[in-house]
Amino acid sequence: MKNNKLSSRQKGNIAENRAKEYLLDNGFEIITSNYYTPYGEIDIIATKDNIYHFIEVKSGDKIEPLLNITQKKLERIYKSIDIYLSKNNIDVIYSVDVIRICRDKIDFFSNVSYG
Repeated sequence: MKNNKLSSRQKGNIAENRAKEYLLDNGFEIITSNYYTPYGEIDIIATKDNIYHFIEVKSGDKIEPLLNITQKKLERIYKSIDIYLSKNNIDVIYSVDVIRICRDKIDFFSNVSYG
């Protein structure tokens, strides 16, 4: 009997592709995705209106995906952003955003913080 369940990585790839489509449909330019640093991965880096957007994609339908954005996770994202900006010699205004995907609904949260 064949196992039709998707792996977490496959589900993540599907969610990230949906997020990219959403961003492109809303006027963003995708710079890169899956940017890895020693502190973790930035799912999507995009620009719009001269602002860089560092975007975490969260999906799921069993629990609220945003609950996975902890203070520790945000700290790791900010360290990863510092590495990206430094390596690319970029000094820009930026925003840390989250795209939440639950079933057929996509929500965009700009300038997220913890607290």
